[in-house]
Amino acid sequence: MGSLSIWHWLIVLAIVILIFGTKKLRNAGGDLGSAVKNFRQSMKEGEQDAPKTPAQLAQEEKTAGEARTHEQTRS
Repeated sequence: MGSLSIWHWLIVLAIVILIFGTKKLRNAGGDLGSAVKNFRQSMKEGEQDAPKTPAQLAQEEKTAGEARTHEQTRS
């Protein structure tokens, strides 16, 4: 009795569709999808703009040092 069966969820879904209609639900789903997409894009941009950790700075410094050493041996 405490848990809801699939039939309860189907009845709830039918009531929601009757109240809002499929067009409004489709638009709401599209808006939600756009919001999630924009959020992910902002998170990626934020990671690129974020200050680097000491470990990342050390790795870049090591890579740059190796590149300079390689360049000097080529000359």
